[in-house]
Amino acid sequence: MSCLFLLAAGDAKTESLLLRILVQLAVIIAAALIGARVAKWFRQPAVVGEIAAGLLLGPSCFGWLFPSAATAIFAPETTEAMQILSQLGLVLLLLLVGLEFDFSHLRWHGRAALATSLTGVILPFALGAGLAPLIYPHLEPVNGGPVPFTGFLLFMGVSMSITAIPVLARILLELDIVRTRIGAVTMTAAAVDDVIGWILLATVSSIVQAQFDGWRVAQMTFYTLAFVAFVAVLLRPALKWLLRQCYVGENGDEISTAGLGLVLVVLFGCCIATSLIGIFAIFGAFLLGAALSDEEPLRKALGRELRDFLSVFFLPIFFAYTGLRTNIGSLETISHWLMLAAIITAAIAGKWGGCTCAAWLGGFKFREAACIGALMNTRGLMGLMVINLGSQLGVIPPSVFCMLVLTAIGTTLMTTPLLLWLAPGTELETAVKQSPLGK
Repeated sequence: MSCLFLLAAGDAKTESLLLRILVQLAVIIAAALIGARVAKWFRQPAVVGEIAAGLLLGPSCFGWLFPSAATAIFAPETTEAMQILSQLGLVLLLLLVGLEFDFSHLRWHGRAALATSLTGVILPFALGAGLAPLIYPHLEPVNGGPVPFTGFLLFMGVSMSITAIPVLARILLELDIVRTRIGAVTMTAAAVDDVIGWILLATVSSIVQAQFDGWRVAQMTFYTLAFVAFVAVLLRPALKWLLRQCYVGENGDEISTAGLGLVLVVLFGCCIATSLIGIFAIFGAFLLGAALSDEEPLRKALGRELRDFLSVFFLPIFFAYTGLRTNIGSLETISHWLMLAAIITAAIAGKWGGCTCAAWLGGFKFREAACIGALMNTRGLMGLMVINLGSQLGVIPPSVFCMLVLTAIGTTLMTTPLLLWLAPGTELETAVKQSPLGK
């Protein structure tokens, strides 16, 4: 009888937790749908509205106006389960991002692409790292101890230098400018930035997780390079051969359930490997996707199977929980707001200003170069991922987390209005005017 009683009590507790999570999911997904629709009204990509909806659900708005309701809906005991769901969503998203990575963009479109790419990483990183010593004395403790200065400096640099390829690609598609010269150069520069950014992020994460121990950093670097070599040399050809036995459909562009299961098993295996190495599970997902990026049937099949569900279910959870950790009320003093202004200024100057100058010196007219710079300034989802990783590692305190989230959102919000303003007189003018965002 006692065993039955304990079992019933456990089931009741599970059911109660499930009920709270279901309520949260309903609220989060509804808010994301509304946010996406509102974003369209303001000529913004849907992802901007989804990010804003997540921010509004947090303590800066909903939690401030209705604290009792916010506590009831976003109960502390559900936090861990929802964070795991959001991380699982990122794993699947990074697989798709890797699969969509077009290595043909790495064939240079001239000096402008090379200069824009390098400037788009080096200058923002330098400005972010340069701000770190000025901001550091004003930081609050994290987990009861001081923030590691080196880790804070490195993450400030990386957060500034990132470009959000998924958001950028959606903007280019919605404006129908992917195949223009400006679009091609921007995607080339952003693709290289993405590779450099992921390498930087993996390196910085390993340094922080190794607690700045040179031997541990060397070990993690060795294991990472060994795993990359294993994926490229052994896993990739073997998995491609197995997958080709699993393509079905009249045109061979669909994947069987066995094939989908195989991909998921290998995906989780790669994530386990990178997690054990110490550079986060999402790096394993991106690496596997990039390794299989030339498998067009797989890319199309997984796009059909996963993309919509990811967009509607998993990503809103990530945005919502980023919003729940973002409290504008943590910016309590004038110095905090001055720091926010400095971070936003440095972010814009580094990406938009730096990439504009690089493209202009590379042969583009100034207005066209400014369009490239505006597109490169998009941080969006990738910027939020970097910030969340820094927070998890304890090198980004709540106040700076809030500043960097606002910077990521603000630079993404700028992109479409800037393009609409800059497009007249460039090759983008006709396409932008006829696009859904330009009407």
